[in-house]
Amino acid sequence: MNFLQKLQNLPERKRKIIFWLIVIIIGIFLFFGWVKSLETKIKSFKTEKIKEELKIPKLEEELKGLQKFEMIGTSQEELKKLEELLKESLKPSEENGQK
Repeated sequence: MNFLQKLQNLPERKRKIIFWLIVIIIGIFLFFGWVKSLETKIKSFKTEKIKEELKIPKLEEELKGLQKFEMIGTSQEELKKLEELLKESLKPSEENGQK
């Protein structure tokens, strides 16, 4: 109790300094504990186990099995005809919108 009474009798400025020093010291210990814990987790990390859980080889096989999209062989003339048809179909709706 004698220590607490001495602490309480100190000026407020000194008490604040002591308080923040204790907070900083505790924070440093917690930080180093967290870093040590993280280090052990990283060392025990097994990439093979993660690959099995994510089923990466299976995913690669499925992606290879997918059909590849290919461009339909259309000639330039057909594309121009389609473009003209599209323009013609839009003209009446544009005219109606302007009136």
